[in-house]
Amino acid sequence: MNYILEYWNTIKIGETIVSKRVYKQYSKLVDEIIHPKKYIFDEEKAIKPIEFIERFCKHSKGEWAGKPIELELFQKAYISALFGFIDKDTGLRRYRESMFYVARKNGKTTMLAGLAAYMLIADGEGGAEVYSIASKRDQARILFEETHNMIQQSPDLSKHIKKRKSDLYFPLTMSKLMPLAKNSNTLDGLNSSMVIIDELHSIADRNLYEVMKQSQSARQQPILIMITTAGTVRENIFDDMYQYACNVVDGQYQDDSFLPILYELDEKKEWIEPSAWQKANPALGSIKKIDDLQRKVDKAKNNPNDLSGLLTKDFNIRETVKSAWLTFDDINNEETFNINHFKNCYAIGGADLSVTTDLSCATLLMVDKDTKKRFVHQMYWLPRENFEQRVHIDKIPYDKWLDQGLLRLCNGNSINYGDITAWFIEMLNDYGISPLWIYYDSYSAKYWVEEMEQYGFKMVRCIQGARTLSLPMQQMGQDLKAKKVNYNNSPILKWCLTNTGVEIDRNGNIVPVKNQSAKMRIDGTASMLDAYVGLFEHYEEFLRAL
Repeated sequence: MNYILEYWNTIKIGETIVSKRVYKQYSKLVDEIIHPKKYIFDEEKAIKPIEFIERFCKHSKGEWAGKPIELELFQKAYISALFGFIDKDTGLRRYRESMFYVARKNGKTTMLAGLAAYMLIADGEGGAEVYSIASKRDQARILFEETHNMIQQSPDLSKHIKKRKSDLYFPLTMSKLMPLAKNSNTLDGLNSSMVIIDELHSIADRNLYEVMKQSQSARQQPILIMITTAGTVRENIFDDMYQYACNVVDGQYQDDSFLPILYELDEKKEWIEPSAWQKANPALGSIKKIDDLQRKVDKAKNNPNDLSGLLTKDFNIRETVKSAWLTFDDINNEETFNINHFKNCYAIGGADLSVTTDLSCATLLMVDKDTKKRFVHQMYWLPRENFEQRVHIDKIPYDKWLDQGLLRLCNGNSINYGDITAWFIEMLNDYGISPLWIYYDSYSAKYWVEEMEQYGFKMVRCIQGARTLSLPMQQMGQDLKAKKVNYNNSPILKWCLTNTGVEIDRNGNIVPVKNQSAKMRIDGTASMLDAYVGLFEHYEEFLRAL
């Protein structure tokens, strides 16, 4: 039985309603099953943990107490993906890390307690160390106690597992299951085979994640699962990992070892549409009661104070995030072009400068005189001194972009604007691409502007306010949606565009803002927008010059 294919079939015929990203992820998994490359799907390995849970584990609470666990199809599909894909050369599990994003009361604790019991007893790992992690020990103990209760309900398991002072112990393989929290004294020196981080949104200290991830480095096929609802605190580890998961699903990042399953509403307005509720609640109608959710929705309609909690916990809407500017489908354009085709052409330049933290980005915007299609060529810069640390901590593939020639490093711990000048000169000398105007954000730009002007470039200050940016940004958005912007399928620009939100004033004017955490940059968007301001202000003049 292949539960991934079975689940996919219910999605395809409309029997199961899922979010766009769950649809994308399972579409990928099905394609990889049918057309295997580096990884193959092993049905026996996929089914083994499912059979263990349903045969040996029993419910411990409520109306199902004492009864065997029967996993939902969405749970079986997830477990199958997590355990069933293996490296065809080594036979080891493909997935080492996963984010399972699901609204409350959808059976997450039961499923994970069953997996914890399996990894403790039946995965075949000698000296297995399974840890339940949370911001507070009481939260970490919820999964631990559920696993313990589940084992106690099972005569087959209870006779083999010992409850010790701080853990569950399986003597046959000298394996243990233990709850840990941020303030635990035992975080160092761990050798974990499985880590379950419960309610990731409540963890403010990224170090807890880093320590537990590092604790798995000696294992051949460890698993780290982050399971969570949405939260209201921004710019923490949750936002970083959520954005990383989105980028993996959307194809912006290549990470074969990371499995993202994101049950969420696609749009905030869907909270009043019962037909969409299953997107965030895959167990709606079975584990989670529809009438209970309906009562909460009705109450929130009449009491705005209840709305924030409902959106974050029952629909996985991150309430404090700025409105997204464009959807990924609007942004995504996989067309490419050869920069040599624009030899000896005019362009409009844009530049967004930083000092140490943000990316610096330079843009050349070209236009095809006949089709009016826009072509965008960019370069990015980061300081060399802390580059490796940025790659590791931010979990952003700057190193891959560097290897692809999309990013350059400046010596030292800050951006050398002379390197940006050198790039514009390089584009002029090597390709004859001459920017008629270069629009720049005036932040920290005085000496750079003087240097650029000495080389004959015409520099135009671009004030970063709604009066200057709103109309060009609206035009840029329409052009992206219409696929009139060919940006050579640049993964950095695509990433920046997906990180871009909008702030709207009372007159309906818009300016770009960061839609995600501080680590999620929008500098490529800002640089391109500066060039668009130039295109907006000089459109007819520019076309005549082509």
